[in-house]
Amino acid sequence: MFKKFKEDLSIVFERDPAARSYLEILTTYPGVHAILIHRLSHKLWTIKLFWLGRFLSHISRFLTGIEIHPGAQIGSRCFIDHGMGVVIGETSIIGDDCTLYHGVTLGGTSWKQGKRHPTLRK
Repeated sequence: MFKKFKEDLSIVFERDPAARSYLEILTTYPGVHAILIHRLSHKLWTIKLFWLGRFLSHISRFLTGIEIHPGAQIGSRCFIDHGMGVVIGETSIIGDDCTLYHGVTLGGTSWKQGKRHPTLRK
């Protein structure tokens, strides 16, 4: 878990030339906040604490402007830059090393149960 946390922070230096320090990233990057909170809400979702996972993701959306359903799967080193308005649906899968920018919606493509959101890979 700590390795993934470190990767979530370190990738910012690779993809954002404006990043200057870990403190700056931890305190001022809403995309990083959204990913970190999602990792916890997703863990709650996978152990069937659905309401708590949804509630935590709701708080994250309020704080960051980025909506990630706790059921979504996000790989390592994912970076959301300028993330206001990003929406990631329940059955979305985002692979390792992906970057998302503002306004991206990985929304549903069907009203039916099952896989209904896009998969994004590097």
